[in-house]
Amino acid sequence: MLIHRRKLLELAGGCATAAWSRAAWADTYPTRAVRILVGYAAGGGLDLAARLIGQWLSERLGQQFVVENRTGAATNIATEAVVRSAPDGYTVLLVNAANAINATYYENLSFDFMRDIAPVAGIGRFPYYMAVNPSFPAKNVREFLDYAKANPGKVLMGSGGAGGPDHTSGELLQLMTGIKMTHVPYRGTTPALTDLLSGQVHMVFCTIPSAVHHINSGALRALAVTSATRLESTPDLPTVAETVSGFESAQWYGVGVPAGTPAAVIATLNREVNAALADAKIKARIDQLGGVPLVMSPEAFGKFVAGETETMAKVIKAAGISAK
Repeated sequence: MLIHRRKLLELAGGCATAAWSRAAWADTYPTRAVRILVGYAAGGGLDLAARLIGQWLSERLGQQFVVENRTGAATNIATEAVVRSAPDGYTVLLVNAANAINATYYENLSFDFMRDIAPVAGIGRFPYYMAVNPSFPAKNVREFLDYAKANPGKVLMGSGGAGGPDHTSGELLQLMTGIKMTHVPYRGTTPALTDLLSGQVHMVFCTIPSAVHHINSGALRALAVTSATRLESTPDLPTVAETVSGFESAQWYGVGVPAGTPAAVIATLNREVNAALADAKIKARIDQLGGVPLVMSPEAFGKFVAGETETMAKVIKAAGISAK
């Protein structure tokens, strides 16, 4: 079938217009303020990371990136708000390990995190201390495991809340070693550490900033860190993996947007977040928070999140835990 010359010109013009629109979007975005939704209260690690990156993006892109704390339901409220937002780059989610956990831990979510949130960029991976009260008889991970095996169910593991990344770290340790601990959930890391300091619980997987002062003062004992390799800041402190091969657990942060957000917007945000992670001051701040930068393409970050989600699904199903 012959196509009229005018029709060919119209088609060509349409393709050119679409290409120009994508290029123009990349050149002009953002033209107004951008919201960064955080599923935790102000002052925590995720909030601090959001404000650090938000300030950088504001300065680099010439529009305000405003952090909005939407607490509740283990970050599900903030996540759903972003999922329901227009896919235009003006509503951004600070994604974290809870999102990977919640995909399995909560059985009746109104959204599918892996389908409905498009990956943009990583920010950092933040390992935990495996910390005990100094009165606890174990001085290292091997002694801890031996004690737990000899006293099944008697080791009390505190956490900042059921289903959180610190809780699932303990479930992963039990799954990989066969020990049996009793989980004691709290409303946040601070009360869990308070009871660890008083000896009401025996062990907590805790973020480095939350516990480093107590460890440096001798009020708590760090048996190990949960990163794959030793941290530069504490080279003498072993990893759990040196005793339990393959063990690795951490909180992690990154950036996501509603599925369907233009690729040009995602590329702009990815480029600028990665530029932030290469900045010496930003890197130093992440190091102070106990983290390691996650410099990734959107595709690589998507694979990382998918891997974390798959791992957490296996742990949660094996442990038989849920948010029922």
